[in-house]
Amino acid sequence: MCPSCLAQGRVEPIKYGDMDDWVDRQIKESSIIGGNLKHVYAIAPKQVVTGNEPYSNLGGSPWGTSNVLAKVSGIVKTNTSVFPEKRGNGYCARLETRIERVKVMGVVNITVLAAGSVHLGSAVEPIRGAKNPQKYVNMGIPFTRKPVAIQFDYKAKLSGETNRVKISGFGKSTIAGKDYPAMVLYLQKRWEDENGNIYAKRIGTAVTYFENTEDWKNNATFNIMYGDITGDSMYNSNRMGLQNEKHGINSKGENVPVKEVAWGNADDVPTHLVLQFTSSHGGAFIGSPGNTLWVDNVKLIF
Repeated sequence: MCPSCLAQGRVEPIKYGDMDDWVDRQIKESSIIGGNLKHVYAIAPKQVVTGNEPYSNLGGSPWGTSNVLAKVSGIVKTNTSVFPEKRGNGYCARLETRIERVKVMGVVNITVLAAGSVHLGSAVEPIRGAKNPQKYVNMGIPFTRKPVAIQFDYKAKLSGETNRVKISGFGKSTIAGKDYPAMVLYLQKRWEDENGNIYAKRIGTAVTYFENTEDWKNNATFNIMYGDITGDSMYNSNRMGLQNEKHGINSKGENVPVKEVAWGNADDVPTHLVLQFTSSHGGAFIGSPGNTLWVDNVKLIF
């Protein structure tokens, strides 16, 4: 799973994965926190959208981001940690780990660390608070094919900090270990029970952490491993193991945890593709401010 592991096959761009098209959501924050006009970017056909209304993916875009509208205690606040950046004749996505603050004496006082993230799926707006942030992210899109690899251009800048911090709105703590930008791809076979709970088998896996500051790497290609990979020499349980954190929309319209309960086999056909790029690998509110990942030209190889 490295740029030199070049899978051979047909290359198909993911829709809007060239990162050239962006919506500029222009949202005015509440006057009590300054009333500033903020630009909250989304990956979709070029247009300007004004007002503080919740966003749904436009133009058939499959991409969601960590850029969101929040309404906490009636206060309108935004987070922007993903930005369009000029690259050549087009654009790329710049993902940054940043600290966001909202403080109104006697009303609300929240400081959080926000990683920059783009993913296949959507956001569930507005954000109502800092508890259980995963419930505001719909991760994954319907998908029934079996690509052999993912390919994209990237650049990475690490903060240089030895350890990470966790800032969740309920204090600050130190988390051992360096913070790395990451790419995570899962192919899942999902099903739902009568109560709306979603379960999944993991069919395919490709995970990589960017452990060094690097200039642009074009057409970096990462092979997808299929089936139970726990015996593979590339397997890392912390990075690639089955997990229950990511959420999906069930048939009732609720965003619920997708509980991975087993590894699939070579004959299983996926129902969903999960793909995420993030500037910090440790999960919600954990990272190192300054970590940055640039992403462009995202494709699948078949």
